[in-house]
Amino acid sequence: MGYKNNQTGYLDGLLSSRAVIKKNNYALIPHDGLVNNVIPGFENCDCSILGSKQLGANFVDYIITMHKDGKNQRGFGGEGVETIVYVIDGALKVNDGKETHELTKGGYVYLPASTLMYLENGQEDDTEIFLYKKRYQPLEGYEAHKVVGNVNDMEPIEYEGMKDVLLWDFLPKDLGFDMNFHILSFEPGASHGYIETHYQEHGAYLLSGQGMYNLDNEWMPVEKGDYIFMSSYVQQAAYAVGRDEPLMYVYSKDCNRDPEI
Repeated sequence: MGYKNNQTGYLDGLLSSRAVIKKNNYALIPHDGLVNNVIPGFENCDCSILGSKQLGANFVDYIITMHKDGKNQRGFGGEGVETIVYVIDGALKVNDGKETHELTKGGYVYLPASTLMYLENGQEDDTEIFLYKKRYQPLEGYEAHKVVGNVNDMEPIEYEGMKDVLLWDFLPKDLGFDMNFHILSFEPGASHGYIETHYQEHGAYLLSGQGMYNLDNEWMPVEKGDYIFMSSYVQQAAYAVGRDEPLMYVYSKDCNRDPEI
């Protein structure tokens, strides 16, 4: 399972945090600073809101631990809103009002705009999920459709020709989709080939490993359980440190649309 903050009472030592919040620019939210939020529809769940418009994002990210009988039968999403859920660990049942999909670790479901997502823990133990929603940008002549998959059944791509940096794409490269979800993995010692500066924004949740991340030309340590928000044009790059496991994160990216004026 990933990290969750179960702190009660006083810490043993001085209060400190690695969190860095630069609204409308970037943010690093460490796992040990997350708090639980009450979100209508979620029952027997610990929910933390990560990226949101209050931070400067055009989407909302959540990290959710579903306990025994954890569920959302109210329906997640809404009119004009697209959603995606990724199973970090455990088992999950996802229903779109017509059929139920049973996911295990690495599984995901994308639902197009205005299709409500119903969620239920698929096991007795806790299940941890990463959840996303965004208002869909229609494009005349194209439309999105439901996608169900599991990264464990996919062949990764060598990111920009680097054998020690691997990429998994969740969604089709189709103009009907105005965003995509990815997993990016760096073996210890690997990095981006250059510091990126681009129009797209990201919300990223670290699934494993440790590393250093460049945000707006500031290098800062990151590790499993951390969340990173990157707005449009903020400089960004990562390199992996440690010995035992890759630095790996799941993240969203807007795509396939011309900027509005």
